[in-house]
Amino acid sequence: MTRAHLLIVADDESLNRSLTSIRDTEGYRITSRFSAEGLTEFLDDNVVDLMILDVGLPGVDGLSALESLKRDPRHRDVPILVLSGSPPGEVSVEALGLGAADFVTKPFRLDDFLARIRAHLGSGHELSEARAEARSEAEVTALLKEVTAAASPAEIFQILVRRMSQGLRIARCSIVLDDENGETATVVAAVESPSLRHLTVELRRYPELLGPMVTQESLLIPDVRDDPIFAPVRELWRVEGRLVPTTSVAVVPFKVKSKRAAAFYLRSAGDDARLEPADLAFASRVIQAANGVLDRGYDFEEALRRQDGMRQLAETDPLTSLLNRRALRDRMDRELARAERNTSVMSCLMLDIDHFKRLNDTYGHELGDRVLVQLADTLRREQRAMDVLARLGGEGFVVLLPETGIRGARIYAERILRKISAATLGNAEFPVQITVSIGVATYPDERVSDSDSLLRLADTNLLRAKADGSNRYRD
Repeated sequence: MTRAHLLIVADDESLNRSLTSIRDTEGYRITSRFSAEGLTEFLDDNVVDLMILDVGLPGVDGLSALESLKRDPRHRDVPILVLSGSPPGEVSVEALGLGAADFVTKPFRLDDFLARIRAHLGSGHELSEARAEARSEAEVTALLKEVTAAASPAEIFQILVRRMSQGLRIARCSIVLDDENGETATVVAAVESPSLRHLTVELRRYPELLGPMVTQESLLIPDVRDDPIFAPVRELWRVEGRLVPTTSVAVVPFKVKSKRAAAFYLRSAGDDARLEPADLAFASRVIQAANGVLDRGYDFEEALRRQDGMRQLAETDPLTSLLNRRALRDRMDRELARAERNTSVMSCLMLDIDHFKRLNDTYGHELGDRVLVQLADTLRREQRAMDVLARLGGEGFVVLLPETGIRGARIYAERILRKISAATLGNAEFPVQITVSIGVATYPDERVSDSDSLLRLADTNLLRAKADGSNRYRD
């Protein structure tokens, strides 16, 4: 099993030592950096499962780095746990608002901190896979769009090698068709050089192609230097004085018109990353999808539906299965536009669990997470088909009530307050009761012009409810 990779960005040697010590106890792979300089470049070259980011950094401060990363589509899905020596307040609200997965105040108990890390790694695993699957689906769907518009098989083949080369970041990618004589094959597309097109190759010189085209079984050779499949041709290379720069090979065979053998031929060389099983799987998937357009056309609508399903998972909060902040913003924009277009009303309720930090400190973060899930379930039971539920992060939630004015929003808020305060949450060992505070904002309102201002108004009223004693709403 691959070890989780944690990136610690903190200008505090003792903190780095303390966190790095968990490498031995938890088996994580730890990388430490003492500033945010070069952070984007590091993430470009490395897969990070969780980032621990200290607010107090030299040069670029932690919140600025957080904002920059969350604006970058390449890295905005990396879960970031923010550390600060300041108590929860403006800094925590800003960090969570910028997209932080969690906020921790220093000093902290290491065992509690580890529990929080485990929770984020665990709850984020399924979502990370879903996001990766969504990206893969998006690439396949984009490819299907392009090849469906192509006029000839030759154009389709060239699109395939170009897309595969870009997706896997390799410079050598081609497609060969069997000449059906048992001896030769023809290159029909090659990303490395258009001049290779129509080149006839002797299959006896390419045992890595000959075998898969006959058996129709994919082949991965991680290291060309030592693989015995090349034993018959190594002497030939030596006699001809050929220097073979290829470092790894993947071959994905397929059939054209259900009978003519062909193969996707992928090679890494030089500084290219070695080809891996995941690359072979992706190539197989692309060919499986693209082969349909060569034979009878793609089932394009089905691919789009799969992509939409993956996108839905990628826009879901992993702990509660509610919408996440990014998806909420999209829905708010649409609902506001609809309300304006139809001269209608809508309400936004921002909920926050009262004294949640005390609950976490008393019972631990595992029970705290359970309470968050139970609260989400309570909100779901009160949800109409048109309503929108989302988790902002931490203990904050948002409910959008389309076609609901201030009177309906007040009735809803009062009902939620009663149900939550009367419910017993937690578990059999540690039953707990909680309350929430609610801020209500309604459109139209002269203070509301867009999604941001609607959320700000709800947040302002939430703070008023907190200040007035909690377990209440304000509008």
